[in-house]
Amino acid sequence: MGMKQYIVDAFTDTLFKGNQAAVCVMKSWPADRLMQSIARENNFSETAFTVKEGNIYHLRWFTPGGEVDFCGHATLGTSYVLFNFYETEAERITYSTKVGELSVERQDSLYVMNFPAYHLNRVEVTDQMTRAIGIKPLEAYLDRDLLLVLPKADDVRNLRFDLNRIRKLDGLTLAVTAPSDNAEYDSVSRVFVPKLNVNEDPVTGSSHCMIAPYWSRRLGKSRLTCFQASERSGILYVECLGERVSIAGKAVLYSEAEILKDF
Repeated sequence: MGMKQYIVDAFTDTLFKGNQAAVCVMKSWPADRLMQSIARENNFSETAFTVKEGNIYHLRWFTPGGEVDFCGHATLGTSYVLFNFYETEAERITYSTKVGELSVERQDSLYVMNFPAYHLNRVEVTDQMTRAIGIKPLEAYLDRDLLLVLPKADDVRNLRFDLNRIRKLDGLTLAVTAPSDNAEYDSVSRVFVPKLNVNEDPVTGSSHCMIAPYWSRRLGKSRLTCFQASERSGILYVECLGERVSIAGKAVLYSEAEILKDF
């Protein structure tokens, strides 16, 4: 069974920046254990698998540590591949996923994704949170992920974090954010996912479904430009639409290959 695999750097227009996603385009679904093995072999924060049925692409995402219900940067990577290699005349691609139907549009060099917004359920700031990131958060919010708000952008950049302690916190991922000290951006963030064997995720679309609504409410604006301050770094262009979040970004192709010829 042959399988095309592409590697795309998402939320950037510069190779070796943004967040790597492997994208496997298939005619039919392989066994889950095989997809998990491929994700573990790639060892990126995400490998996306997509199969077209009718006019809809079914999309699933695997980390080295297991399948997740939703991933933004690998959706962007998948959309880059499909628009440029498979659906070159299309203006919109629709995905069927575990979090419902997702749509992506191509607008010049941007890929505009429409996702469900996470809820800002405020929770108590705990000593465990402080010990996990080396600084006491101002606020904490919990949905699928845990969001911690810090005073300054440098606090986010210079975190003295403990992955073992982060692993014990509530939430699938930990997002840490602060107001940007750069006039080009509204917020700065970093994201950690040790529960899925991803220490620091370079640029995270799904977490901005929580980060962006927070800053939209705090800054009183619906359109935001968000910077993720990982070593690779990336930029997300976000619009908050009530129960939905529009997240746009650029992407660049790193490689194209065929795998599993003998399976």
